[in-house]
Amino acid sequence: MPTKNQEDYLETIFHLESEGKTPTTQEIAQHLKISAASVSENLKKLAKDNLVKHELYKGVTLTPKGKNVAIDVVRRHRLSERFLVDKLGLKWENVHEEAHKIEHGISKVVGNKLYKILGKPKTCPHGNPLPDEKGHIKEEPSSPLNTLQKNDKAKIVKITDEDPKLLCYLATLGLMPKMKIRIEEKAPFDGPIMVKVGEATYALGKKIAESIWVRKYEHE
Repeated sequence: MPTKNQEDYLETIFHLESEGKTPTTQEIAQHLKISAASVSENLKKLAKDNLVKHELYKGVTLTPKGKNVAIDVVRRHRLSERFLVDKLGLKWENVHEEAHKIEHGISKVVGNKLYKILGKPKTCPHGNPLPDEKGHIKEEPSSPLNTLQKNDKAKIVKITDEDPKLLCYLATLGLMPKMKIRIEEKAPFDGPIMVKVGEATYALGKKIAESIWVRKYEHE
């Protein structure tokens, strides 16, 4: 049975892999807000338990066993977020950290009950897919906003970075799942992207644009 600490590591690695990355020790340390030395030590233990593969200079990947554990944690986390928003009325920008406190205490039985009570939701409040009872994840096709070009139109699918300050900022701009946007300008060399949402236009930096995943459309 993985510890809470191990679950946090596996969940973080899963998120980074979901963004198409092969996580490095430094990236994991940054996400967990701990030292790289501590991460290296814990990755050795995870590798010993056959939960991850850690190759020097090649990054970290989940083993099938590790991925199964990670998906279970992600399911509990996203169910907790849905419950906090849908049933308790918390704002979407505040639920990530609260859900993190709850997720480790939810059993499979309780998780399945929550899933049914909540109406078998397909995503968390931030648009990220919620694994079903069997751990299957159905991703809506999407790509980071910064991959779009000038005049492209798209619908926001999900926000992958759930930092409360970022979510609060995006909410004030109206940049939330299901909202439609248009690229007005895109500066070269990783410069800002001018995004139109409704009647307003905002400048977004590369890091924020990478966290907003969208589905491009021609006519809708």
